[in-house]
Amino acid sequence: MKKETIILNALDQMFPDAHVELTHNNDFELLVAVVLSAQTTDVAVNKVTPKLFEAYKTPKALAEANLKDVESFIQTIGLYRNKAKNIIMLADQIHRNYQDQVPQEREALESLPGVGRKTANVVLSNAFGVPAIAVDTHVARVSVRLGLADLKDSVLEIEQKLMKKFPKSRWQQLHHQLIFFGRYHCLAKKPKCFSCPLYDLCQYPNKTTS
Repeated sequence: MKKETIILNALDQMFPDAHVELTHNNDFELLVAVVLSAQTTDVAVNKVTPKLFEAYKTPKALAEANLKDVESFIQTIGLYRNKAKNIIMLADQIHRNYQDQVPQEREALESLPGVGRKTANVVLSNAFGVPAIAVDTHVARVSVRLGLADLKDSVLEIEQKLMKKFPKSRWQQLHHQLIFFGRYHCLAKKPKCFSCPLYDLCQYPNKTTS
C-alpha cells in the first residue's frame, strides 16, 4: 500500500470529523478570525472574537470602528495592534470594493491587508469549497516528520508537494486532519509516538517508543 494511502487511512480513523476550529458565523467572520490567528492559537482567538463580532456585525461597521476600541477587544492575542489595523483596513476594502462580500478569488483575497496565501487557502477552502491546503506550523511539522516534505522546504514548497501527493478531492479534509494530527497527537515537543499508527512511516529522529 502506498505511503500516502496509509496516511489517509490513519487520519480518517483518528480524525474523521476534523474541521476548522475558529468560531465564526459567516465568511467575513471566518476571514477576520483567520487573520487574527496568525502566530496565535485558535483557542486564544475564540476567546476574543465573540465580543468583537457582536460589536461589529458587518464589514462596514468594522471599517468605521475606532482603532483603540478594536485593540481593546483583541489585546490578549499576539500582535494585536497590527492585527487591529489590518482587520479594519480589510473590512474597509471589502465594504468599498466588494459590496460587503468576501471575494472568492485568490488574487483578490491576497490583496487584502493581513491576508497571505495560507489565510487565503483557509477561506477559499472553508467558505467557498475551493480545494486547497493551507500550510501552518502543524501541517509543516507533520509533513516533514512523515517524509512528505523536507525540513528545508518553504511553506509554498510543502503545499505544492502535498497537492501532488494527494488527490484534489481530499485536500480540504486532509488540511484539517493534518492540523488535528499536529495539534493533538504529533505535538512539537512531546509527540505521542507510543500510540501513533504512523510510527513506522515517521522519519522524526527523536521519536520515542514510550
